[in-house]
Amino acid sequence: MIKDINQLDFSKQYTYADYLTWRFDERVELIRGWISRMSPAPLVSHQRILMRLSLPIGNYLINKKCELFVAPFDVRLTNKRKSAINKSITSVVQPDLSIICDLDKLDTKGCVGAPDWIIEILSPGNTKKEIKEKFSLYEENGVKEYWVVYPEYLMVQVFDLTNDKFVWRSNYVKEDLIPVGIFEGFAIDSDLIFK
Repeated sequence: MIKDINQLDFSKQYTYADYLTWRFDERVELIRGWISRMSPAPLVSHQRILMRLSLPIGNYLINKKCELFVAPFDVRLTNKRKSAINKSITSVVQPDLSIICDLDKLDTKGCVGAPDWIIEILSPGNTKKEIKEKFSLYEENGVKEYWVVYPEYLMVQVFDLTNDKFVWRSNYVKEDLIPVGIFEGFAIDSDLIFK
């Protein structure tokens, strides 16, 4: 059992089985086996946006078969395999928002497999990870819709999975209505996000 993050070897790759033995306070993610430290506590603007997105999504999902989860919530990515054992899983992420419609993917520890829709809100220090590393990880694992929120620019960048590749749909700014691709007829007013 590891009780201090400094006991980890950052030049080594780990699995979800290793991750389960860690008992330190600092939050980390595993991306293809490599440890990725989480940013310090999010800024107030990040938390406001998180809540402003959570409320309309949560309300929309009432009485629907999909569920919304807010970080910290472990998503174990398995390269599209339906199930995987802990020692073979090398990617464990904590998206800001995860919307899961296949409830069989849920267990007591989180989600096994790709959520249908992931929203990440950029914070200082995590831009490269969200734009490059997680983008390709989410794409190869079959996340159907990926939103990247840029608080500094009051913008949401949206990607849809088409033929196993993320296709950029659009950049949405204040005063735009952002359609949710996986839910026909549902859209989020960007003015509510960035007010």
